[in-house]
Amino acid sequence: MTDLVIRGRGVVTPDGVRAASVHISAGRIVRLGTWEDVPPDVAVVDAGECLVMPGLVDTHVHVNEPGRTDWEGFETATRAAAAGGVTTILDMPLNSIPPTTTVAALEVKRNAARGKTAVNVEFIGGVVPGNVGELEGLRDAGVRAFKCFLSPSGVDEFPSVSERDLRQALPVLARLGLPLMVHAEDPSFLLPGRGSSRKYGDYLTTRPVAAERAAISLLARLMGRNPTPVHIVHLSSASSLDVVRTARKRGLPMTVETCPHYLTFAAEEIPDGATAYKCAPPIREQAERDALWGAVAGGDIDLIASDHSPCPPEMKGTDGDFFAAWGGIASLQLSLPAVWTGARGRGLKPERIAQWMSAAPARLAGLQERKGSLAPGYDADIVLWDPDSRFVVEPSELLHRHKLTPYAGRELYGRVSATYVGGRRIFGR
Repeated sequence: MTDLVIRGRGVVTPDGVRAASVHISAGRIVRLGTWEDVPPDVAVVDAGECLVMPGLVDTHVHVNEPGRTDWEGFETATRAAAAGGVTTILDMPLNSIPPTTTVAALEVKRNAARGKTAVNVEFIGGVVPGNVGELEGLRDAGVRAFKCFLSPSGVDEFPSVSERDLRQALPVLARLGLPLMVHAEDPSFLLPGRGSSRKYGDYLTTRPVAAERAAISLLARLMGRNPTPVHIVHLSSASSLDVVRTARKRGLPMTVETCPHYLTFAAEEIPDGATAYKCAPPIREQAERDALWGAVAGGDIDLIASDHSPCPPEMKGTDGDFFAAWGGIASLQLSLPAVWTGARGRGLKPERIAQWMSAAPARLAGLQERKGSLAPGYDADIVLWDPDSRFVVEPSELLHRHKLTPYAGRELYGRVSATYVGGRRIFGR
């Protein structure tokens, strides 16, 4: 029995974009039909000018609850996700207290999320020095991936790992079969900040591209002994992708993501004192942005994730000091339009968003058999959005806990009209 039909003249199906009807029953897609194929006495949603697409799967979100709920929280983060067409998020293991590095801590986090979530929430376990014995238990308890830092994470509760730590963890992870997400910056290449500075370029020079390249090279070398799936998070420079291509040619399971802010902004455009733009790795020059777009379009970069990492505005500072400010960007609600605006300007088609931000991240999270596609048997997680509708980002309309974002005042294309999770509308204009 069909409970609901969502139909449109542009539906992103496994066979391409076409006029179609998506038939939903008990939260799942039961079949795809023609546009005219609508059973009698069934509720119908006509998408009009909107594209009908699988809901986004964002594999890189810092919710921060419990412990730092004043930074963000499950209620506000998932409401913002829904408004941005994101129907599944993976919560990062750090910035919450306790961090998700033990099974007990995972249960604390699940309890904190219970009854507060508007979208699907999955969890990532942490790899830190000394917790190898916890990894199998975390896998059995349902984490979808693991995460580690090769350089300082910014919070004391989640220390970075050394090469020695990785040599201990990788054989275990290889057996468990879950991907290891890695913040890939070699700390030996990072430079200390020179006191304080309002100039973005001063901060940029302290985190050179060489740090990213060295870390990715180390991971490729270690994978040669233990072919664990390794996922490079938030790649900021395309100059390391030759290392990734070489690893893949050797049969090593290495994947890569970049983020909307690296595809949208450029170092040359960041004003003095504009600490809302600070993140790590840093936003780099226009040439790097263009090279990242080439790698996304060409398939060297597998997916795009938000790395939504907000904080209270006062932690970004009132004096514009880039070295004192917290490094993280709030973007969860804006990821789809930010990426589409850049893609549109480069002549790419809107349905490619479904590959970069739905199907590929679903594969990374091991959810590819029920999320990331509009196909029979899949969850009815669906977003309707208009690629031609443009708007100016007004912070007061953002549903993140805090409204500070470098996207404020920027014109973007791709307004989300409605979001469905399990066939139930959770956001609509």
